[in-house]
Amino acid sequence: MSTVKITPLPASLTTTIKHLSCIQRPPFQTTIFTNNSIKFRGPKRAFTVSMALVYTPFEICVKQSITTPNKLGDCPFTQRVLLTLEEKHLPYEMKYVDLRNKPDWFLKISPEGKVPLIKLDEKWVPDSDVITQALEEKFPEPPLTTPPEKASVGSKIFPKFVAFVKSKDPSDGTEQALLDELTAFNDYLKENGPFINGNDVSAADLSLGPKLYHLEIALGYYKNWSVPDSFPYVKSYMKNIFSRESFVNTRALKEDVIEGWRPKVMG
Repeated sequence: MSTVKITPLPASLTTTIKHLSCIQRPPFQTTIFTNNSIKFRGPKRAFTVSMALVYTPFEICVKQSITTPNKLGDCPFTQRVLLTLEEKHLPYEMKYVDLRNKPDWFLKISPEGKVPLIKLDEKWVPDSDVITQALEEKFPEPPLTTPPEKASVGSKIFPKFVAFVKSKDPSDGTEQALLDELTAFNDYLKENGPFINGNDVSAADLSLGPKLYHLEIALGYYKNWSVPDSFPYVKSYMKNIFSRESFVNTRALKEDVIEGWRPKVMG
C-alpha cells in the first residue's frame, strides 16, 4: 500500500475544505481524519491530503476597487497581508470596504478607518507589520521570516518612488534618488538573489513586491518611465514576484493603481 501526499493549492476566497471537496475518491474508500490531514484509504492505495491548521477563513477588510464592483482595490499594504496568507496556504475571506464612503460597521471595528484589518483570535488587528508578524508567529510553516540583516533591503525604493511620481520639477533630483536606490538593489540581487533572502521568497519580498507593482504601473502611466534595462536583476526580480500564483491572486487591477495615484500626482 502506498501513500501519496497531495498539497492543496493556496486559497483565495475559498477554504481548504472547499478544495478537498473537489477531490475525486476511488470507489469503496473509507475516510480517516487525523490531526492535520485527511487520509482516503482504498483497497489498493491510500491518499493523504494535507490540511491547513485553520478551517475557518480569516476575515480581512480590504480596500474595494474604485473602478470595478466586487474587486480588490489598490493597497500595497493589504496585498502584503494577502500574499502572506496565500504563501502560508491559509484560507481567508475578503470584506470589501469603500474607503471613500466608509460604512458604519467598518468604523466601529476600525476607528481610524484604515485597511488592512484582520480578525485574529476574535480581535480585529490593524497594520500590515503587526499582522504579518502575528501570522508568522502563529503559523511558522512555511517560514517566511527574513533575517534581520536583510530585512531592510530595498525598503527605501518606495519612498523614493513616491517622491518621483509626485514631482512636478524634472530637475529636482527625485528621479536620480530613485535610480540610486535601484542601483543598490540591483547590485544586492546580483550577489545575493534571486530574492532578498536568496533562493526562497521571504517576508521582505512580500512587502516590496506590491510596491514595485505600483511603481511600474504609476510611473509608466504618469511619467512614461520604466525600470532601465541597466538593472537586469531588478527587472528579473519583478518578473519573478509578479508571476507567482500568490501575487496573481492578490494583485489590484492596473486601472485601480492608476486611479489610486491620480489625486497624489495631479493634486
